[in-house]
Amino acid sequence: MSLTACSNWLDVVPDGIATLDMAFNSRTQARKYLATCYSYMPKNGGSGDPTTLGGDDIWTRRTTHFSGRFSLAGLDIGEGLQNATNPILARWSTMYEALRVCNTFLENVDLVPDLPAWEREQWAAEAKVLKAYYHFSLVQMYGPIPLIRENMPVDADVYAVKVEREPVDECFNYIVQLLDEASEGDMLPTIILDPASDYGRITKPIALSLKAKVLVTAASPLFNGNNDQATLKNHDGTLLFDAAFKAEKWEAAVAACKEAIDICHEAGIRLYAFDDAANRYNDTTVLNITLRNAFNLRSNSEIIWANTQMISIPTSGGMIHASMPKLNPDYVNSNDICQWLGMPIKVAEMFYTENGVPLEEDKTRNIGDLYNLRTAQAADKLYIRQGRTTIDMHFDREPRFYAWVGFDGGVWFGAGQYNDKDASSLRYLAFKMGETDGTQGQGNWTGYLPKKFIPYEAQLNAINSISSPSYAWPVMRLSDLYLLYAEAINEAEGPNGANSAELFRYIDLVRARAGLKGVKESWDRYTNNQKYNTQAGMRGIVQQERLIELSFEGQRFWDIRRWKTAPTEYHTPLQGWNMMVSTVDGTEEEVNRLMYQPQLLLKQEFGVRDYFWPIRTADIEVNPNLVQNIGW
Repeated sequence: MSLTACSNWLDVVPDGIATLDMAFNSRTQARKYLATCYSYMPKNGGSGDPTTLGGDDIWTRRTTHFSGRFSLAGLDIGEGLQNATNPILARWSTMYEALRVCNTFLENVDLVPDLPAWEREQWAAEAKVLKAYYHFSLVQMYGPIPLIRENMPVDADVYAVKVEREPVDECFNYIVQLLDEASEGDMLPTIILDPASDYGRITKPIALSLKAKVLVTAASPLFNGNNDQATLKNHDGTLLFDAAFKAEKWEAAVAACKEAIDICHEAGIRLYAFDDAANRYNDTTVLNITLRNAFNLRSNSEIIWANTQMISIPTSGGMIHASMPKLNPDYVNSNDICQWLGMPIKVAEMFYTENGVPLEEDKTRNIGDLYNLRTAQAADKLYIRQGRTTIDMHFDREPRFYAWVGFDGGVWFGAGQYNDKDASSLRYLAFKMGETDGTQGQGNWTGYLPKKFIPYEAQLNAINSISSPSYAWPVMRLSDLYLLYAEAINEAEGPNGANSAELFRYIDLVRARAGLKGVKESWDRYTNNQKYNTQAGMRGIVQQERLIELSFEGQRFWDIRRWKTAPTEYHTPLQGWNMMVSTVDGTEEEVNRLMYQPQLLLKQEFGVRDYFWPIRTADIEVNPNLVQNIGW
């Protein structure tokens, strides 16, 4: 299914169209207007997405070389430079424009003369889901917002347009109302019948899965009993946050997650597994391909919603280009493939051991040995290049670490080499000493690459050219929904309640796909605790599982905020290995010891004001009824 086939769906209303009557005078024109509603989808996973560089899981250095190809505005957020005069990567104006477009569509779709009734209902439902999603995007970013239930008439009184922010619970209620209206009956299809032309359009599984995420977010500590926001109120005294915790919010989230899972299963959405029917590869490689494809294979079986407004392609300025390593020795001197995007050491440490438990809890590991050097043996050859020396922390880790994280000496299956029967023929990542240049901005700064962004078939096909499949950025995968369900059950009743079997079933399904044993078996065998028996302990397990499974997908940025764990996460400084070390006289071991010295990259700070974006000062001056977020 070629991307070219999607271009018809993205054919929006042309600029300068004379009147709204023309926009809705035929099915063809109305379809273009619906496509315009979709065109405002936030650009997930690109330089315009604050989760790309604005958090603590992906980092790069400001260099002229990279900034000419990729906006580095997100670094300002991570470095604490957010401001109210010109908010960085803000969505306020764009999302409110999107809501006006959606409302216009809903107000006029009944006027289309040649549109069948069933299609009119479907298109209206799609617009409602988009309207809900745009409101939700604003709530994630700003907290309580003015709700745009309908467009104001052009002759509205001047005071009518000076809207106020509505309590955050009202915001969530309205978003859920829209999703309920859209999901009612059979207005939305369960599956897309023509993926070649309609891939990315709203379905019933999308609507119900979004509802599940919205309700889990509404029940989370940032929005449920948050005393830190208790003083935020409108000028008339209306409180915008209810400081009282409401357990029923988690109960509603449990029901919504289960409803979404059921409809996803009905639609044939399943955790992806690579089908090696030809028996070409061994089990290790099959699992590696499975995990990589689960994120970056277009139209795979677990993608609930893919954002076709954000297509990852291998050209300059995209995530593939920004992360691609120089795996082919024929093109090692490329001056445009520079491995810019890196991840800090703390993210590499976050992944489990091969035993499915955290590094610091695994009783088979000596935590003091993690940075000691170790040489890969034959048993490691499909994960680490045999004979290559790296640190102990890179050995005996879970399969997701090897599938999604690139590190020096790590085997990189694919990229033109696919014979895993001969491990010595496979590509592997080899950082070149002295390649990272602080002046020109060449090279990787942390010692790690977000391998997850790069399809296993991607390779350099010329000195400065990448050949790679393209894919639409996943907004939501089934593993995300499974883990939301597990989280909601634990928060509603703990790990020993009536739905405890469901809790462990769904988190264990995600773990099993990753090649790990279940939670109880793993903690019983490889740790000295049974933390899964308490609500707080199980909360930590579910949260770490989400941080690993959804790593680099933009979910961490919002998750650690809604959990209110961001201050703790940001407290750990961003560190990388000594990638600017030049070749020195001495043995390979001496050079490696010099490289594997943690270097401080950035010491981040995170306070109450950082949970939400500031509203632009100019917008408040135009509409004094808007109150500013706390701290801005």
